[in-house]
Amino acid sequence: MSAVLIFSVFLLAIAISLPIGISMILGATAPIALLHQGGTMGQLLHNAFSGANSTPILAVPLFILGGVIMAKGGISRKLFDFFAFFAGRFTGGLPCAVILTCLFYGAISGSGPATTAAVGAMCVPFLTELGYDRTWSAGLVAVAGGLGVIIPPSIPFVLYSLATGVSTGKLFLAGILPGFLVGLALMAYAVIYCLHRGEDKAKVQERMAELSRRGFWKLLKESLWALLCPVIVLGGIYTGFTTPTEAAAVSVFYALLVSLFLYHTMTVRDILPLLRESVHTYGGLAFVLAFATAFGRVLSMTRATRVVESFILGNFTSGIAVLTVLVVFFLLLGMVMDTGPAIIILVPVLLPACKKLGIDPVHLGVVLVSCLSIGLATPPFGLDLFVAGNIANQQPMRVAKKSVPFLCAFLVALLGITYIPWLSTWLPSLW
Repeated sequence: MSAVLIFSVFLLAIAISLPIGISMILGATAPIALLHQGGTMGQLLHNAFSGANSTPILAVPLFILGGVIMAKGGISRKLFDFFAFFAGRFTGGLPCAVILTCLFYGAISGSGPATTAAVGAMCVPFLTELGYDRTWSAGLVAVAGGLGVIIPPSIPFVLYSLATGVSTGKLFLAGILPGFLVGLALMAYAVIYCLHRGEDKAKVQERMAELSRRGFWKLLKESLWALLCPVIVLGGIYTGFTTPTEAAAVSVFYALLVSLFLYHTMTVRDILPLLRESVHTYGGLAFVLAFATAFGRVLSMTRATRVVESFILGNFTSGIAVLTVLVVFFLLLGMVMDTGPAIIILVPVLLPACKKLGIDPVHLGVVLVSCLSIGLATPPFGLDLFVAGNIANQQPMRVAKKSVPFLCAFLVALLGITYIPWLSTWLPSLW
């Protein structure tokens, strides 16, 4: 009864458009107030504060701040020019260079919307000038921006680690091969589109001639510091020199150093507004993270997790069947709920049953984050659609229509990620 009450109140609150954090508070307090189960209000508040008082949680705002600084520092332009130098000579090469830029920028920002905003602000106008359809270009960036939450360092992976206790380092490693698989699938469609629709070869060749005149070594010199960022951050984690939280702090100082003193794309005056932007981005999520702990404790005390576990084990006998259902569920969930809240609320409830059915927790994390990253570019509430639509001056639904083929390519990659666990577990097994 308590479990039904918790989820009923929580879902009803979401249905009437209350914020996720408020919905969790209402769901958590319902059994306490109405059934006198799940502890006391004092325990609820204590659990909320203890949930926020965590060193690993500091990695989230620090990665957000590092990504904001990199965006201001114009890192996406450096990366794009480097990849365009190699890919631009081929059919569909420049759209592929945009996808590669999203792939590597995701290794800097850890966020889908941040990747979409930073890469899209530069690439959508650029592709439009070269004759590519503006709305199609926005759809490309909206979907490719989702790579920002799969490629490490990934903020959703940090949240998954906080919710489950799974190693953040292993999750970061697990996202590498799936991220590149998604990138390859998106590039395959981009090439097919350009072969079918054609390109303005004269404009493309003119752009490539400009890059050629600058020369490979100059482009490498300009982009080297941006390319080194994920190497330094991830290298620190896997060599044992830094923890993930310390690596997040390193990413902030590295981003400041590169933007202020090497690229000269920022001034000291820009730092305070960037701090404000980061706090604004993280503020709502911090509230959700704090009360997610309290929500989870109430679920545990009312045995709601056991009810969910019993239901799954009583109706499914194989991990593959459960993964299939969860993929469909999280694809739908991603349409209406942001990645972070979906992970910290639902994963602790689902993980015990999944582990008993033989699903590797690291593999499960990669699959669920991949599903939710698709939701970032899926209507009605896909955040990347709104970001890309704003950049292209197009309605989000128009961008969504153009993004459908890219989403289909993403789904093909998701099938491989879901049913070939080796893609997610091989690299972590080596660490």
